[in-house]
Amino acid sequence: MKQHLIVEVFRSSKHDGMYLYVEKSIGLKKVPEELMARFGKGISAMTMLLTKDSKLARATPEKVIVGIREKHFYLQLPPVKDEYLLDLYKTPTEAIY
Repeated sequence: MKQHLIVEVFRSSKHDGMYLYVEKSIGLKKVPEELMARFGKGISAMTMLLTKDSKLARATPEKVIVGIREKHFYLQLPPVKDEYLLDLYKTPTEAIY
C-alpha cells in the first residue's frame, strides 16, 4: 500500500479550525451528507503531497492517510480550549470600587 497521497484540504465555512482532508482526485464526493451539513461549504485551503514524513500541525500523517483510505476523508476538529481558560469564564468577578 502506498504511503503517500495527493490530498486537498478544505476549511469549514461554519467552524473556525475545522478542516477536511480528502484525496484530491475524489474531492468531497464521498464525504457523508450529514457531515457536510455540519461542516458547511468546503473552502479549499491547500493541496499537498502527504507522505509519512509530512509535518502537520495537529495530526499525524499516518492517521490522515488511514482515515482517507478507510472513510474517504479525515476530519480535523478545532483545538480544545484549555480547561483552566473555561474556568476563567465561569468564575464570577468582583467589582472593586
